[in-house]
Amino acid sequence: MLRQKSPLILIIPSVIAIISLLFILIPSESKQASNLVNEFYQAEQKADFASSWELLHPKMQDRFSKSSYMQDRVHTFMNHFGADTYTFSTSRPNRIKNWKMTEESEPIEVYEVIVTKDYNGKYGRFQFVQYTYVFLDNEEPGILWDYKE
Repeated sequence: MLRQKSPLILIIPSVIAIISLLFILIPSESKQASNLVNEFYQAEQKADFASSWELLHPKMQDRFSKSSYMQDRVHTFMNHFGADTYTFSTSRPNRIKNWKMTEESEPIEVYEVIVTKDYNGKYGRFQFVQYTYVFLDNEEPGILWDYKE
């Protein structure tokens, strides 16, 4: 007499495979934050400031019009520093639950990523460290910077 296999024996490996696939295909919030920071600074590396501005959070976009942001970035980093491009490295994202962009801002949950940019310009080699924050809300994701005193 042949024994039939329990349907559970067939279903369990399928469920495990599906869950594993979801973990692989859907990046964690930390990975999403890291990806957004890398995309932002890669655009800035290429002097594609229009694209990097688009990755700023709407509150940051309110601080700078697109055209003034583009002009300021070119003026500051290329004209003053005398550097056409840079390399950069990032820290691991660190989740902060009650972060504020300004003293008056409402607290939000963000990921902090410390970005170190290495320049080789007309004044020699130097590093620029920027604390970058990523808000991952589905409606308003984006890059933020700290403006508290």
